[in-house]
Amino acid sequence: MGHLRKPVIFGCSGPALTPNERAFFTAQQPAGFILFSRNIETPAQLAVLITELKATAKTGRPAVLIDQEGGRVRRLGPPHWPDFPPMASFGRQYGKSPAYALAALRLNLARIALELRRLGINVDCLPVLDLPVQGADEIIGDRAFSKDPAVTAELGKATVEAMLEFGCLPVIKHIPGHGRAPADSHQALPVVEASLAELAATDFKPFAACASAPLAMTAHVAFLAIDGERPASLSQKIVSEIIRGHIGFEGLLISDDIGMGALDGDFGRRAAAVLGAGTDLVLHCGGDLEEMEAVANAVAELDRQTATRLDAWLEEAEGRPLPEPQGLADVLAGLEE
Repeated sequence: MGHLRKPVIFGCSGPALTPNERAFFTAQQPAGFILFSRNIETPAQLAVLITELKATAKTGRPAVLIDQEGGRVRRLGPPHWPDFPPMASFGRQYGKSPAYALAALRLNLARIALELRRLGINVDCLPVLDLPVQGADEIIGDRAFSKDPAVTAELGKATVEAMLEFGCLPVIKHIPGHGRAPADSHQALPVVEASLAELAATDFKPFAACASAPLAMTAHVAFLAIDGERPASLSQKIVSEIIRGHIGFEGLLISDDIGMGALDGDFGRRAAAVLGAGTDLVLHCGGDLEEMEAVANAVAELDRQTATRLDAWLEEAEGRPLPEPQGLADVLAGLEE
């Protein structure tokens, strides 16, 4: 296990693998793949693409990731898949009836997991545990459950537990917190000036509550109170002292997309900096073959222990029975305000 595999997760350029992509993935053996709207046309086409991606793996189980949160951020949608609500819907409902919100959330996640697993997708990049604050960029917005750390922690824990039960690995994000970011990290590096005490009392709490999750995605956000030079995704200090230390996360860390505007430098240096900070897996989403080659050339083989942990989690998840959600439409209709 772990032989020849690289600590990277790559996207591909379109709805079918090109011959060059197939040869590259077969040679480089990434730990996994991530899917976007550009890769998706119909259920049948997507299932074939996923099968082809997995077939490039010589050893272990490749992770197949997707961002299927609901609301604004979802790669699968009508007419072939349901239009799932944003997670803020469940946060609002929690204020009226916690029991109903948790039941509705569980049912919603069962349907999401069912749709993903039918296609061969084994990792969903949710829940968003960020806490939006007044004046922050709207990139998080209704993707978050709530501005309340306790509510977000409760719904986040329920999400992690349900997705594991339903056989799809969750990824808590964007650790240690993206909610205060004054800019969209897709475009520029956000700089947060809050004190460490304020961050610990609010932003870090939902992540600490979900610290047993198998996977977490780091934030391309700079926190001046912790590391004045590097964003969390590139900061050994933030990874070791805050994510691993204060928050207590012990699972595998995935970077946010290293192609985002928050980072600079060539892609090889970006990838090396992510791994040098103590992150386990580099995420490159764009599907650009030249960039992916630079990333692959800059990293060593996947750590054997990391490969073993990831394979074990994926094997356990894929071995679970498919969820059987009932009454989804009626329950979700009850979330409308």
